[in-house]
Amino acid sequence: MSDFDWNDLRAFLAVVRAGRLTVAAQRMGIDHSTLSRRLSALEGALGTRLFDRRPSGFALTSDGERLLVDAERMESVAITLRSRLDETAQQVSGTVRLGTPEGFGTYFLAPRLAELSASQPALEVELVANPRSFSLSKREADLAVGMTRPEAGRLFARKLVDYALGLYAAQSYAEAADAIQTVDDLPRHRWVGYVEDLLWTSELNYLPQVSQAIHPQVRISNVITQLEAVRGGVGLGVLPHFLARGCPDLVAILPEAVHIVRAYWLIAHADTRDLPRVRLVSEFLIRQAEAAGNAFWLAAP
Repeated sequence: MSDFDWNDLRAFLAVVRAGRLTVAAQRMGIDHSTLSRRLSALEGALGTRLFDRRPSGFALTSDGERLLVDAERMESVAITLRSRLDETAQQVSGTVRLGTPEGFGTYFLAPRLAELSASQPALEVELVANPRSFSLSKREADLAVGMTRPEAGRLFARKLVDYALGLYAAQSYAEAADAIQTVDDLPRHRWVGYVEDLLWTSELNYLPQVSQAIHPQVRISNVITQLEAVRGGVGLGVLPHFLARGCPDLVAILPEAVHIVRAYWLIAHADTRDLPRVRLVSEFLIRQAEAAGNAFWLAAP
């Protein structure tokens, strides 16, 4: 143990979470040969092999599994210490990576970041707006906005906001297509929907809730592209009201008959939720959602 370097645990955790040496090195901002030497040094200091090197990536050995528990405990202590030092300095700085669904991040949050940036010049925000879930345990993000409340892990979650969705079509499509009087008319129309096997959460599976007889002719993996397809006249689509209201070329279809409600959850990891910079961004998100009022509910005119 005389040659043990505690900093090499960062390299160990990075490889565990990435699964591949090159990806882990990129995330740490070092070259893969340096990272490989750090792993070898750690294994040499501990006198054991921590990974099985396989073509598919790095897999933990039984000794590696045991070390992982202690390494994550040490990481938690370091994060807590950093939090206390930040509190003492009374200055919010550093980087917060925020993972969100693409619609929320692009159409709601991004335009509002100017206020946060102006009030916190030492704070850096990385907004990752992608159609996916984010693993806070693997440090893919410091905060996440998800569509379901997590059921496992050392995570804290609170409902950020409920939001509603409805049926929309381009004005040009609505004028040219057969009239839609009831839900029974909907299956006779063209539809835009999700690629089912690429759904990152079951909360996005809206169409069966509208009608079991609907089969989309065009399937798209994300809501922003769906929005543009509906605007282009491809067919009907289910869209969040807060996205559709900014598009005057869209018309709401059967708004009283079809009303779908979902929720966004704000999720933080137990180890990082009390960091000043993470807490500040959390409070900002909560304030913005509350200030939006009925923006998540009212249908576009």
